[in-house]
Amino acid sequence: MSTIHLTHTTTSTPEQFIAALTDFGPGRAQLFGNSTDEYLQVHEQDSTHADVTEGSRGIWERLRYDWSDPRHVVMTTTDSNLWGGASGHTYTLTPRPDGTTEVDAVVVRDGKNLKGHLLGAVLGTVGKRVLDKELVKTITAIEARNAGGPSTNPA
Repeated sequence: MSTIHLTHTTTSTPEQFIAALTDFGPGRAQLFGNSTDEYLQVHEQDSTHADVTEGSRGIWERLRYDWSDPRHVVMTTTDSNLWGGASGHTYTLTPRPDGTTEVDAVVVRDGKNLKGHLLGAVLGTVGKRVLDKELVKTITAIEARNAGGPSTNPA
């Protein structure tokens, strides 16, 4: 099992970050590179929870999103072709006095088969750099969206 901890700062508010994180509309991959429209399926959603399957490049997982705490989003893996056990993602969003928000992301990867165990081991070592780059891309895309840049959901 691998646990990857990432921290960055964004100009987005916690509310803006959660709004992007829980926008399951078309074009989600513009914000989250590992979630393509091909895999995206919303099974259930209300104002603070969602049950969503997403993925890309042959890897998918079904996640139970919980954003009932406006500063803490928990995404628990309920099914996947690679991940099981304690797998999931947790985002903690802390407003800072300078108006920015600290984004603390924890990704847990618990392989449920040989491919999952191997990929989890890679993520726990060199994969952290890849996940960190993806988080920076996500933060940049969310900031652009909030600044009136191209939207993932054109009206």
